[in-house]
Amino acid sequence: MPTLYYSTHSCSIGIRVILEELGLPYDDVRIDFRQREQFGEAFGAVNPKRKVPALVRADSTLLTEFQAIAYWLARSNPEAHLFPDDLEAQTRVLEAMDFMVASVHMRGFTFIIAPAKFSASPEAQADLKAHGLAQVALGFARLSEMLGDKTWLCGGFSIADAALFYLTLWAHRNQIDLPANLAAFHQRMLDRPAVQTAMRREGLLAA
Repeated sequence: MPTLYYSTHSCSIGIRVILEELGLPYDDVRIDFRQREQFGEAFGAVNPKRKVPALVRADSTLLTEFQAIAYWLARSNPEAHLFPDDLEAQTRVLEAMDFMVASVHMRGFTFIIAPAKFSASPEAQADLKAHGLAQVALGFARLSEMLGDKTWLCGGFSIADAALFYLTLWAHRNQIDLPANLAAFHQRMLDRPAVQTAMRREGLLAA
């Protein structure tokens, strides 16, 4: 049985959503970032990168990085149709995920959520957060264009939607307004039973 290493309110909720959509049994281990458990010996022995999500697979091998874990889960369970068969559609799913993780997350939300990682100066932190908010606004504008009037980001429901969900969840947590179609997308995700189960398991939704 695989084990998901996660931190509450992190992007690992997207991987948990995929696991629940697949209906796979799995264990989970919470890494408390507020207690800096990611830097402890126990987690370092599991994942030397000291970041989440991390998935220890049934054969005890470690898989890290959101896109890689999502891709492996989808391709290992093709009957769930979380990754398209068509080459062009596959490429667009990977393109969307890379944009969300590398640009909207890393170049935007990182500076909103954790400006103190980069400077101890309150003034610099305020500037970093402002920069992050601007990048997130640009990112959501682009994602709104990509979604358009579709139900899901890349056509059929896919691993890309799990990535978009963690971003819209962060928007709500940080009181960032979403374009109307992304707000509707977020509600559609919240209505999915797998998403509700994932959020309950992570303590983000009352049991």
